[in-house]
Amino acid sequence: MEYSSISALLEKYWEGETSLEEEALLRTFFSSPHAELPDDLREAAPLFQYFHSEATKVWEEPVAKVVPLSPFRHWMKYAAVLLVGIGVGYAVKQQQYQERAVMAAMKADGMEDPQQAYAATKKALQLLAKNLHKGTSQMEKLSYFNEATDIVTGKD
Repeated sequence: MEYSSISALLEKYWEGETSLEEEALLRTFFSSPHAELPDDLREAAPLFQYFHSEATKVWEEPVAKVVPLSPFRHWMKYAAVLLVGIGVGYAVKQQQYQERAVMAAMKADGMEDPQQAYAATKKALQLLAKNLHKGTSQMEKLSYFNEATDIVTGKD
């Protein structure tokens, strides 16, 4: 192939107008050594030689070494799973113990029927609400006293 046609192809390549076949032609041309290359072609030769060598290079997959691992290597994971299991078991036992204690307390108070226990709890909560309301009304009186004090002293 003549150097003038290669120069024209190279100019076309620098402009980004070459086809894949033309680029392959440039790679194959520059892959073989030439004795008397013009300066403009000599500058592009290393680039296309690199492209040709990379295109023909056979990539080998790296071989991974298999290292046998001890099952006790991650002992903290196993310990954490064991502790979570113990914690869940303990929580279930405590829940069962509390249920039995509540049932025993209800039987001791003579309330074997859940409706009786509900009525007794409702009565106790109503008494508590009544006493809290009394305290709230006393606090309102204190608030009026504070407002009157502020007016007399001229802070407001």
